[in-house]
Amino acid sequence: MSASTNAPDAIGPLDRGREAAACAEMMLTTEPWITLQLTRENALATLYDHAKEVYAARDGRGVSGFVIIDMRGLIRGYIQTVCVRPDRRGSGVGSSLLRFAEERIFRESPNVFICVSSFNPNARRLYERLGFQQVGLLPELIVPGHDELLLRKTRGAWTEFVNR
Repeated sequence: MSASTNAPDAIGPLDRGREAAACAEMMLTTEPWITLQLTRENALATLYDHAKEVYAARDGRGVSGFVIIDMRGLIRGYIQTVCVRPDRRGSGVGSSLLRFAEERIFRESPNVFICVSSFNPNARRLYERLGFQQVGLLPELIVPGHDELLLRKTRGAWTEFVNR
């Protein structure tokens, strides 16, 4: 599918053996990961971490974008990474990946969390358009001079979710 096609890209599990290197390269050559000083080693370690779920959107050229989800810990349902190939930005791939991740997370949690860097206003606008609200500020969490904003989209409290 080309960027001019209205049909959504197919989304499914990332083939880590064949697609992780391309995804790491996608991250290393784009913001916010350039400013956040992501290394190839760390990008690959995250993509190969089988404790995390990695899903990819694909078009005729391969992976058009991907999302990494962490379903462990206190903030279960954390979207750790959303990355879209440069030629597909603005075509709905990121929104599709986020909606896919939300559906996956909402099966096991009433909350979806995501962080956005303070210097990334386009991503923040997208997340807010999709219903995320800022719930926290993490000053200089990753690099000096830049904060991470913790955002949440919720369907209610844990007690309501567990007792339904």
